[in-house]
Amino acid sequence: MIDGAELRILDTHRDERGSFTEIFYSSWGLCIDPVQWSVVSSKKGTLRGMHLHKRHDEYISVLSGRAFVGLVDLRPGSPTEDQSLLVEMVGKEMACLSFPRGVVHGWYFPEETIHIQSVSEDFANYGHDDNAGCHWNDPELGIHWPGTPELVAPRAAGFGSLSELKEAMRR
Repeated sequence: MIDGAELRILDTHRDERGSFTEIFYSSWGLCIDPVQWSVVSSKKGTLRGMHLHKRHDEYISVLSGRAFVGLVDLRPGSPTEDQSLLVEMVGKEMACLSFPRGVVHGWYFPEETIHIQSVSEDFANYGHDDNAGCHWNDPELGIHWPGTPELVAPRAAGFGSLSELKEAMRR
């Protein structure tokens, strides 16, 4: 696991009416102090990322469908600096993944998926200096996506290499 990131299996309580799952407790001690929650719908074949933020932490939980979350730790001096991780998350197996600022991240959806996402800085206050990225298929990431994305935002498709991102972060 990437230092500071946490994958937590969520308890789902079921009865004849359906189910109830608690998705966040501040007492869990996750790396994030959320200020915004969002529901995100992604079409089959979508890849979102690879993004890097210097000022905010994130949280994701898949409600339906499937996501592969790729992480690469770019924090200087971190015990897992330059390590990568690919986590599979499935809506039927409720879990949440939180990770700290300084970790490059992206998510690939091989099927139609709905997830919730939280950030510790609201989208309205994102600065251009805190919304960097690199190209999703850069071999230096060390992430072996389980498929080739069909839908990538033009901005993300135009991201440069991981080496270029590292150099930009040093400035």
